Amino acid sequence: MEAGVEELMPRLLPVGDWDLAEDFDPTVPPRTPQEYLKRVQIEAARCPDVVVAKIDPRKLKKKQTVNISISGCQPAPEGYSPTLRWQQQQVANFSAVRQSLNKHRNHWRSQHLDSNVIMPKSEDEEGWKKFCLGERVYSEVDALPNNENIGIDYMKVGFPPLLSIVSRMNQATVTSVLEYLISWFGEKKFTPELGRWLYALLACLEKPLLPEAHSLIRQLARRCSEVRVLEENKNEEQISALNLIICLVSRYFDQRDLADEPS
Repeated sequence: MEAGVEELMPRLLPVGDWDLAEDFDPTVPPRTPQEYLKRVQIEAARCPDVVVAKIDPRKLKKKQTVNISISGCQPAPEGYSPTLRWQQQQVANFSAVRQSLNKHRNHWRSQHLDSNVIMPKSEDEEGWKKFCLGERVYSEVDALPNNENIGIDYMKVGFPPLLSIVSRMNQATVTSVLEYLISWFGEKKFTPELGRWLYALLACLEKPLLPEAHSLIRQLARRCSEVRVLEENKNEEQISALNLIICLVSRYFDQRDLADEPS
């Protein structure tokens, strides 16, 4: 085996045949450079030609499949494609929102949160879904008991993306929560709660985009276009919200291949 190794893998450095001590033991730490090199030779000769990794399937993380699409957005339903002027106005409004957020971020970050606002940790995917969407949407319950005496229960209806909340989120958290909600949206329907948070998170994304964020917003725009086509009742308010997200991704974040053609 050693001869075969020498033939297929020529030595990069000359290693001579040294007179090692009679008590040389390759199992103990080497005492000289010669013993070290000899030990390396012995270990290399013992390595198998093929190594097969033993993988425990139970330890694999769920959702290993990643679907990557390089196609653009699906066209808007006939009669619902936004005009170029409308898209330009939305980009201008969005830009103003981002500038205001950046300007006053420190102010809003210093504001005290209500005692019932407990922001989940960045890695808590289920916690963020419940925090943003509320138990009604998260649990897909059509309605929750209405008790006017106790006011709004944000744990049930979801916390709105208040400036005092989103201003406390760093870029890693913004990207993570965006990923969680886009993942949710990939299997669920579009809701006003989801739309408000998507808009707020996009407003918090810093440019230039990191590769992960770049991929996420393209995925979001494509999903919006799919839902828009499948909208049975052609709810104008919902289609307008989907148009808005596609517009911001394509025209503000410069993903022009995903843009709607002006009507």
